[in-house]
Amino acid sequence: MRSSYDIYPHPASPNPILEPPVLVVLAPLTRQRSFDNVPQPHAILYYSQKTSKGGLLISEAAGVSDTAQGYPFTPGIWTKEQVEAWKPIVDAVHAKGGIFFCQIWHVGRVSNQGFQPNGKAPISSTDKSLSNGVDVAQFSPPWKLRTDEIPQIVNDFRLAARNAMEAGFGGIEIHGAHCYLVEQFLKDQINDQTDKYGGSLENRCKFALEIVEAIVNEIGADKVGIRLSPFANYMESGDSNPKALGLYMAESLNKYGILYCHMLEPRVKTVGEKFECPDMLLPMRKAFKGTFIDSGGYDREDGMRAVAENHADLVAYGRLFLANPDLPRRFELNAPLNKYNRETFYIPDPVVGYIDYPFLEETNA
Repeated sequence: MRSSYDIYPHPASPNPILEPPVLVVLAPLTRQRSFDNVPQPHAILYYSQKTSKGGLLISEAAGVSDTAQGYPFTPGIWTKEQVEAWKPIVDAVHAKGGIFFCQIWHVGRVSNQGFQPNGKAPISSTDKSLSNGVDVAQFSPPWKLRTDEIPQIVNDFRLAARNAMEAGFGGIEIHGAHCYLVEQFLKDQINDQTDKYGGSLENRCKFALEIVEAIVNEIGADKVGIRLSPFANYMESGDSNPKALGLYMAESLNKYGILYCHMLEPRVKTVGEKFECPDMLLPMRKAFKGTFIDSGGYDREDGMRAVAENHADLVAYGRLFLANPDLPRRFELNAPLNKYNRETFYIPDPVVGYIDYPFLEETNA
């Protein structure tokens, strides 16, 4: 592994038990509680609740620029005010011995003019609007980026990574999954560029890899991760050959020596859906030479099995961690879990469904 951070897997034992600081990762979770794109003080408690000594937390996605937004009340990391607001949140995680990475994103065409500076069109790898199975009224027709406009977006990611370092984060995760801008270039269902960023698999991956290279040059490879979902089909973002896409990215990332690759299981292709399928991430896991993080609807037993069978080094948990701030401890004890309430995932309330899920000791009491 490439980092001094203690996020390495322990060798599987005959009776594996998840060790909280090592195997359980807080997945990046959009919570929509950052007013005016500025992280709020209530996030200090939210993240510190979920921190255990040596544990890895990945923040909710933070926008890389004023064109990156597509949802209300999501944080950014492109202004000085935002950087300063992140600092006490990061400090609270570090005070409890946690490792904190900032996920950075650009939503691309999953936006509308109301979120964009001066009411401009959202940007993408295409000028095709979202159409099937979504409320098209909430999305504006996108502006198809020209070749000469792409370096500016790459630079926005670089600057966001630098800002994350200034805020005190231990590293960053590039959001290259779930239908957003980076994936809009990766997937052939969306990308209809005719320049060097479109067409072939190699061309479609160029934008993502240029972002990786720029950030590695800015903050160092041992502070960089990326999240990918080659098999997913959120917001019409499928690909005709997801296995080839995932494998090409896993192999290409080795050139930059980044710390980790975080991939979503093929069994999770749309929001809330989970099913068994023959596709696996094992070829990507074997191809990538750094730490491999797996996610996608895991429970305790699934996660232990994935690590024990060497399908992943670490497992990221989202909804279960959201509802159980002491999830690593509960997994260690095989204790009962709180049930999550989906209706409170994205409400702006600073308490309800955010910091009010009980700890195990409170439940027992």
